[in-house]
Amino acid sequence: MLQVNFEKVRKLDFRTNEAYKSLRTNIQFCGNDIKMICLTSCMPNEGKSSVSFNLAAAFAESGKKVIFIDADLRKSVIIGRYKADHAVLGLTHYLSGQNSLEEVLYTSNIDNLDVIFTGPVPPNPAELLGGECFTQLTQQLRKEYDYVIIDTPPLGSVIDSAIVAEQCDGIILVIESNVISYKFAQRVKKQLEKGNCKILGAVLNKVEMNGKGYYGKYYGKYYGKYYGNYGHEE
Repeated sequence: MLQVNFEKVRKLDFRTNEAYKSLRTNIQFCGNDIKMICLTSCMPNEGKSSVSFNLAAAFAESGKKVIFIDADLRKSVIIGRYKADHAVLGLTHYLSGQNSLEEVLYTSNIDNLDVIFTGPVPPNPAELLGGECFTQLTQQLRKEYDYVIIDTPPLGSVIDSAIVAEQCDGIILVIESNVISYKFAQRVKKQLEKGNCKILGAVLNKVEMNGKGYYGKYYGKYYGKYYGNYGHEE
């Protein structure tokens, strides 16, 4: 198994770091049977990839054995954002039968955290994620890791995350504050409810924490304390 080093990792301010610890704790209180979790959003650029990766790192920092899977096969930002130190094979190589799991599985410079990247954009992302090979992959990883965190595409754009969610124990919806309407979020929520995956909850992301307005005064005091507030995570 090769190692990949991230140049830009976990440079979080105190409030944001504590928020991820709070999110991690809340997930743990959901039960020991919640170990494979996928994250999605309504639209692109709401910050779900950062939330997914930092959540995986937070679990790893607590001593859990974690694997992060970048399953946003259509438009991944993970390698570019965290600046992996070299080109890597990825999930599409494995799902298409070109490479073995050992060849696409990487250790990282974060203790206890392994990673599977996306690989090149395939012509049939939904078909690859809905295939037997992906099912077998998730079953194997369940046996080897304490937590499996999967980043998936926005459900408001494509169906991929709903397909992945069928293999998971729970799903988390990342919502950008003051951008996504209540009706849109409810529509995505109803789409998730049609599947067989438990909705664990939502993360309100990119919240203004300067004390101005409803979110700053109310969520800055209460949501940040009890659930985790994620400031300007991109």
